[in-house]
Amino acid sequence: METGMERQLEIYRKGLFGMPENFPVDYAELEARARAALKPEAFDYVAGSAGTEQTADANRREFDKWRIVPRFLRDVAQRDWSLELFGHRYPAPIYVAPVGVQGILHPEGELATARACAKLGVLFMLSTVSSYAIEQVAEAMGNAPRWFQLYWSRNHEVAASFVRRAEAAGYGAIVVTVDTSMLAWRPRDLKHGYLPFMHGQGLANYFTDPVFRSLLSAPPEEDPGSAVMQFAAIFGNPSLTWDDLAFLREQTKLPILLKGLLHPDDAREAVRRGIDGIIVSNHGGRQVDGAIAALDALYHIARAVGDQVPVLFDSGIRTGSDALKALALGARMVGLGRPVMWALAIDGEQGVHTYLRNFLADFDLTLALTGHRTLSDIRPELLWRTEEPPEPID
Repeated sequence: METGMERQLEIYRKGLFGMPENFPVDYAELEARARAALKPEAFDYVAGSAGTEQTADANRREFDKWRIVPRFLRDVAQRDWSLELFGHRYPAPIYVAPVGVQGILHPEGELATARACAKLGVLFMLSTVSSYAIEQVAEAMGNAPRWFQLYWSRNHEVAASFVRRAEAAGYGAIVVTVDTSMLAWRPRDLKHGYLPFMHGQGLANYFTDPVFRSLLSAPPEEDPGSAVMQFAAIFGNPSLTWDDLAFLREQTKLPILLKGLLHPDDAREAVRRGIDGIIVSNHGGRQVDGAIAALDALYHIARAVGDQVPVLFDSGIRTGSDALKALALGARMVGLGRPVMWALAIDGEQGVHTYLRNFLADFDLTLALTGHRTLSDIRPELLWRTEEPPEPID
């Protein structure tokens, strides 16, 4: 994988020959360019969060409370950011988080994002509510690494069918999102009266699933309206409990991770139940207004779990230094969500590929400039906190 200096020099060489970089190199411009390219309802669907959006704001503010303390006069000429997880070697501790309905951002949706990830070996997580089906995305990626994110349906057989399809299509893990048993109150979407699923968008996995189709009186191709209503009737599962995880384990041999945990007691329970990994996330602030910042939760959960299972993290990552901070606080990998979607909206597959190259370059430079060569060098001592650490959650 190219180094940060190599990527920088590529950009500077283009400028030398009168071809300045056209793709945004900072988050503010990335978001602004995406906003200009999208319909307001599509932009707000991705950008918006629950309620007053204070949780999304807290995710960003929490990064400012941790400061990096660089170390110098260390040989950092050769760097290796790779890691092994569940038997697979990844070239970087970065994954693209599961974001649904990517077809509202670009016609090729998840296919474009997945192909861009495949070119770089970056782990791609496919959402249950994707615009292209499990098998289509797998075909687009070839042998590149991919995981499947599961929204557990009220109909357990539909959920089981999704899992079996993902395993058959070469996905390497199942990521169960536990924070979305129902959708939160999201004022931006309500203002537009817009939920993409009600327009049949993001339902490719349902409409191609044999179990789901067996619930319909007519195929989705003939009666899409009734199929949408059937989806609405079974999406989410507010009655789900810890005991239901045993059912999921019976459906697959793949590693199972729980995404959305924020309390250390839930993390401990996940370990006790034999879950293979945890993704600390508050869904980018999209589910509970006023919830704890994801980075605060990572601080607590990493201390509670230790090395028993790998802990991953998303919600609020924007820069290479953000990624470094999350890794120092105990994450094995960090996920990118909204920034990748803005890149997709701007320039499809090429946009995502360029954005990921830029992010990885930023991360590599930050790693080197802080005096570190490998991920194992990144320790909590890298950070100082500008305020008192958060009190333990009892």
